[in-house]
Amino acid sequence: MATPTADVAVIGGSGFYEMEGLTEVEEVRLDTPFGPPSDALVIGTLAGRRVAFLPRHGTGHRLLPTEIPVRANVWALKALGVHHIISVSAVGSLREELAPTHFVVPDQIIDRTRGRAATFFGEGLVAHIPFADPFCPHLSQLLAEAGGAAGATVHRGGTYVVMEGPAFSTRAESHLYRSWGASLIGMTALPEAKLAREAEICYAQLAAVTDYDVWHESQEDVTADLILATLRANVETAKRIVRLAVAGLAPCGDACTNALATALVTPFHLVPEATKQRLRPIIARYLPEEQASGAAGAPPGGERG
Repeated sequence: MATPTADVAVIGGSGFYEMEGLTEVEEVRLDTPFGPPSDALVIGTLAGRRVAFLPRHGTGHRLLPTEIPVRANVWALKALGVHHIISVSAVGSLREELAPTHFVVPDQIIDRTRGRAATFFGEGLVAHIPFADPFCPHLSQLLAEAGGAAGATVHRGGTYVVMEGPAFSTRAESHLYRSWGASLIGMTALPEAKLAREAEICYAQLAAVTDYDVWHESQEDVTADLILATLRANVETAKRIVRLAVAGLAPCGDACTNALATALVTPFHLVPEATKQRLRPIIARYLPEEQASGAAGAPPGGERG
C-alpha cells in the first residue's frame, strides 16, 4: 500500500491537539532514521488540500519540549511531500502590547536551548544553511492576513526567544530578554525552524500569547494552568486562522525552498552510503543521477573550504 502524501502540515502545540473539518482522513505511523515522530500523523483534506496534522507533544501532552523528536517529525513530513509547515505554539509575551489572547507571527528568533539535536547533517555530510531570516516571509504574511480575516488580533513581526525549559523563566531572565528587544518567549520553535529550513520546507509560526511571562508587575506570573486556560479560550480562533491560511496557500519562491543549493559542502562521492540513504528525502534533488544506484558522483554545488 502506497504511503499517503500531503501538501502542508500543521504542528500543534499545547492545547491544539486536533483539527475538526478534515475529510478523507487517514492515520499514518512512519518509522524514520531518527526514531518515531511525536505521534501518528493524521492526514485529511482541508480547504481542498491534503494536510498532515501532528501533535507536537504527543496526544495527551506526553513529551517535554526537550523530548520532542523534532528530527523524526520533520523527516516524516518531508517524506510525505510536505512543502509548508504551519507551527502553532503557546508563548509568553515580553511586550505590553502583545496581550494574552493575541496572536503573533514572529520574524526573528534567539536560541537559548541547550543540547537539542538541531541538524540532520553530520556523519560524513556537512551542510551550512542560510538562516538569517528563520521564518518563511511568504507563509508568515499569509498567516497574518488569515488572522485578520478570522477576526483575531494579530501582530506581524517580533523576536521569539526559545528557552530550554521545562521550568519557566526567572524574573531576571525575563527582564534580560526584554532588554534585548525580544517580543516572545517559548520552548518549541527550535530546532523546528532550523530543521524545516534544512529540509527546504517553508515554515512559519502562529504564536498564541497566553501570559506575560514573569516580568509584568501587575499581571499574574505564568503557570501551566494559566497557559492552558488562555489557550482553551482561543483555540477555535487559532483553528479558523489555520483553515484560512491553508485555503490561501500558493507556491513559494522564497529562499527557504532552495536552502541547500549553496549549503552542501561535502562532495557526494565522499559521503558514506548510509548517510545518503538516511537523508535521501532531504537531499534527493541534489544527488547526481548515478547516486540513485549507489555509484560515486560529482560534488554538490556550493562547496567552499
